Amino acid sequence: MSEEGERIAKYLARAGVASRREAERLIEQGIVTVDGKTLTTPAFKVTPDMDIRVDGTRIGRPERPRLWRYHKPDGLVTTHKDPQGRATVFDALAGRLPRVISVGRLDLTTEGLLLLTNDGGLARLLELPSTGWTRRYRVRAYGRTSQGALDALKDGVEIDGVQYGPIRATLDQTQGGNSWVTLSINEGKNREVRNVMRHLGLQVNRLIRTAYGPFQLGKLAKGEFEEIPGKQLKEQLGARICAEIGL
Repeated sequence: MSEEGERIAKYLARAGVASRREAERLIEQGIVTVDGKTLTTPAFKVTPDMDIRVDGTRIGRPERPRLWRYHKPDGLVTTHKDPQGRATVFDALAGRLPRVISVGRLDLTTEGLLLLTNDGGLARLLELPSTGWTRRYRVRAYGRTSQGALDALKDGVEIDGVQYGPIRATLDQTQGGNSWVTLSINEGKNREVRNVMRHLGLQVNRLIRTAYGPFQLGKLAKGEFEEIPGKQLKEQLGARICAEIGL
């Protein structure tokens, strides 16, 4: 960080308060103060010795970027506050982890691997399609399909006016009235897997994310988390991402 400091939105992101975009919204809400003064612009520069607060809570100096694997159960929403009062991932983890944010989201009924980090800048980078990381899922869906129908997804597909990128899919087995499919995507658009399966005449009844880029769900028990060691984190993130987040 330069002697002049860094922009408040970036500082809050590095401190794990929120992504930069969400930090900008907090500033717009008028709940971010520096040395007792309410901020009105995300361009304001700060240094760690300043009294920086969000909604009255003082924000400490950002730590080094850290990343955790978490096996999200179904029935939890991936948000800090849910308007409908539903249980959240962060409710389930309260008191067990420092302040963290998620890398992307899994919807209410999706389970499996969710990455958590204390660094909003890292979260943003890992979510970008340009990072090119593959998200892999195991899908159980009611209905029958064929490998040929799944192979047709490799060039992408347009559904209800939305263009989805290339999808790699393998029919693992047919069990009763259900089909089990392993599916890999790179973009992760909203409800992408469910929409694509519906397009093939399949109704998803279980969805498990098993990998996000180089990070695997593995045998991590449902509801448990595990920090990725610093050395492994650097190796998996690569030099470009490490340089951008100062790791």
